Amino acid sequence: MSMFSFFKKKPVTPPEAATPVAATAATPPSTPATTPALTPQQPLEPALIEEPAPRLSWMARLKAGLSKTSSNLSVLFVGAKIDDDLYEELEAALLMADAGVDATEYLLTALKLKVKQDKLLDAAAVKAALKQLLTELLLPLQRPFELGRHQPMVMMIAGVNGAGKTTTIGKLAKHMQTHGQSVLLAAGDTFRAAAREQLMVWGQRNNITVISQASGDPAAVAFDAVQSGKARGHDVVMVDTAGRLPTQLHLMEELKKVQRVLGKGMDGAPHETLLVIDGNTGQNALAQVKAFDDALHLTGLVITKLDGTAKGGVLAAIARVRPVPVYFIGIGEKIEDLQPFVAADFVDALLGE
Repeated sequence: MSMFSFFKKKPVTPPEAATPVAATAATPPSTPATTPALTPQQPLEPALIEEPAPRLSWMARLKAGLSKTSSNLSVLFVGAKIDDDLYEELEAALLMADAGVDATEYLLTALKLKVKQDKLLDAAAVKAALKQLLTELLLPLQRPFELGRHQPMVMMIAGVNGAGKTTTIGKLAKHMQTHGQSVLLAAGDTFRAAAREQLMVWGQRNNITVISQASGDPAAVAFDAVQSGKARGHDVVMVDTAGRLPTQLHLMEELKKVQRVLGKGMDGAPHETLLVIDGNTGQNALAQVKAFDDALHLTGLVITKLDGTAKGGVLAAIARVRPVPVYFIGIGEKIEDLQPFVAADFVDALLGE
C-alpha cells in the first residue's frame, strides 16, 4: 500500500518553491536554488509516484506486528463451543489486549445479541460476527489525511518522550517529499538537544529545510518556521514540540502557547494537531489522548510501535472513549512501516481470516 494512497488532494498551483536545504538557524538562506513551479497540467497524483516494492507486503507486516494480540484472541475460537465460557474467555482476552472495560462490554453485549438474533451456531460464525462488530467500532477512526487545503499546511506534532514522535515526523516528511510536497521542519523541542539533532539528521539526509535554534522559545521557533514556509512557498510546515507528560500542567500550557502563536503566524494554523502515541502503553495511551485532546483539541493520532505488542486492542478503547481519527499506524522502524490506518485491515490482522 502506498503511504499516500488514502490522501486526497485538492488541485493547487503553488508558487515557485525553493529547493530545501538544511538550515541550522531560524533565518532562511539568502540565495536558495529554485525548481520549476508546478502547473495544473502537472497534478500531484499519488498514482504517478513509483515506490520500490517493500520486502514484505503491508498486511503481512501488520499481521506479524499484531501477532501477540492476535494469538490471544484467535485461539479462543478454535473448536470452541458457543457458551458462557467462551464469552468469559473473550472478555478476559479483550481486557488483556487493553481494549478497556467500556469497549469490551460494548463488544460482548453486541456479540451476544447478534448470536441470538442470527442464530449463530459455530465458532467460525461467531468470530466473523466479532470481526464485523469490531470493524464497525473502529471505522469512525479511519479518515483520509487531506493535503492541499492551505499553502502552507501547518502541522503541530505532540507526544510524550519515547513515543517515536521525532522519527515519525521524519518518516512523514520523507513520504510527503517523495509525493511532490515541499516540506519544512521546525525543531520546536528546544529543551532536548538530541531531538533537534535527530531532526537535523532527517533534514540533511533528505535535503529538507530544518528551522532550529540551540536554545530559545519553542513558540518563536514555530512562528519563524511558518513565516519562512510562507515566504519560500513550502507546501507543508511540520512543527516538532517537546515531549510532555500530560500531568505536567505547566508544560502543557506551553504547548497551548505554541498552538496560539502558530495561529498568529498564519490564520487558522495549526491546520492539523497530531498526537504520536506508543501502542505498547495500552491504557496509558488512552489517558494521553484524553489529556492532549482536552488541551489542544487534537485533529488526529499516529499510533507507533504496534509491532510486538499484546495491547493492540487499545484502538477499540480510543474508539469508545475518545474517537480522535487515527491517521497512521506504525509497526516498525522503516519508512514503509508507517501506513494509513484502515479499520478492516487492522481487524483482519487482529482476528485473522
